[in-house]
Amino acid sequence: MKPCILKFGGASVLSSDSFRSIAQLIVGKMNANPRLVVVVSAMGDTTNQLFELAKSVNPNPPKREQDMLVSVGERISISLLAMALASLGVEAVSFTGSQSGIITTDDHSDAKIVDVRPKRILSALDRGQIAIVAGFQGVSLSGEITTLGRGGSDTTAVALGAALGSQAVEFYKDVGAIFESDPKNDPLAKRLERLSYGQAVSMAKSGARVLHARSIALAEKNGIRLEVYPIQAAGQPGSVVGFGAARKPEIVYEEGC
Repeated sequence: MKPCILKFGGASVLSSDSFRSIAQLIVGKMNANPRLVVVVSAMGDTTNQLFELAKSVNPNPPKREQDMLVSVGERISISLLAMALASLGVEAVSFTGSQSGIITTDDHSDAKIVDVRPKRILSALDRGQIAIVAGFQGVSLSGEITTLGRGGSDTTAVALGAALGSQAVEFYKDVGAIFESDPKNDPLAKRLERLSYGQAVSMAKSGARVLHARSIALAEKNGIRLEVYPIQAAGQPGSVVGFGAARKPEIVYEEGC
């Protein structure tokens, strides 16, 4: 059975209660597929706070050191989620981007994924563990910790889906679907049940924040469906990007090695 990829963004992990709720959702998913890979963002506004902290020390911080700092946010999230799952009697293991085999270019703060070597993730799944992966980060070909820039965590999830042969990646969001307009401003906004990759990219580029255009483009290259669901009401209808897409025979990442 191919692994199921779940992605939880920063708005989904605002507090300790959030991690407990996500852990319960994950346990519910195990009946359908026990081979789960969970990609998590940093909590809430943590990444922005770390950027501000860096600039308070140096208005123009070296990008290498900035990456070392801001990558801490996701490490906090993955460890807390593993702890929350352990409290429910579920064995999980957390991995940084580098431990997950997310190989990138050397461009600090805006690295592109060139390869994924998920050996440790597969070993964890084979042991019956849930693999929890830090989004937004990786390791360069020269061995440096890197961050992926805008859309990085969503892109991490799609890249793992490509590497692991998954048909789809599930995104759990506070706004649990893609709408014609922002439902926070327009309570009558219509939910879009199915979108093509092109439609989703156009909406992302015009300001929709549910999925980043970068992750959609990577999904299209590999024929991976992107499914968006509400974090507050798991099981309720959301939106599907690339409905009916078929996996491509050759894995393609953002850039070649």
